[in-house]
Amino acid sequence: MENTPARHIEERIRAALPEDTVERVQVLAHGDDPEVGPGETAVRIFLSRAGRPEGPQADKEILMAARDGVPGSRLGEVASELPFIAWIEFRPHVQDETAAHGGPPGEGASIRISPREQDQAPHPGEPQEQLTPVMTRLGTADLAAVDTLIAAGIAGSRAEILRWAVSRIREHPAYAQLQDHVHEISQLKAQF
Repeated sequence: MENTPARHIEERIRAALPEDTVERVQVLAHGDDPEVGPGETAVRIFLSRAGRPEGPQADKEILMAARDGVPGSRLGEVASELPFIAWIEFRPHVQDETAAHGGPPGEGASIRISPREQDQAPHPGEPQEQLTPVMTRLGTADLAAVDTLIAAGIAGSRAEILRWAVSRIREHPAYAQLQDHVHEISQLKAQF
């Protein structure tokens, strides 16, 4: 069996989880899934239904167990060994191959963890700015622009590029004027 980087990742994931937990592992690179940015790798783990009932409630139980930490799991070790993994998504294995190959198997039918975000979590006693997650949808041209900025080294991820772009807007002199006008409008509204 060829030992490609994707095959190595799959072997490490399978070894980190209890036997018979994983039905299939899908290693995704940029271009395989729109949510995988340039230079990123993501992993989609399809969890086995062996010995488990079918249906939404059973799926929820499988996913909650994955989110809370599969007993006997060593995924944390894998995440530290493979820091280039942007996210790991757990899904119950489905028989419908359309859903299994990237189509949504149903509302709420997956759990995603981001080892990078867990590594970047504030350590006790360490001051850090509170960040709020924001989801956005970009068209093809905008996504290509973001990916070009990543390839150019402006930032390491799509999230970093969007933070960078917003910070550039705040630096613009017109932004301060805009803030003043918004404050004035708020005061006028309060008078009504």
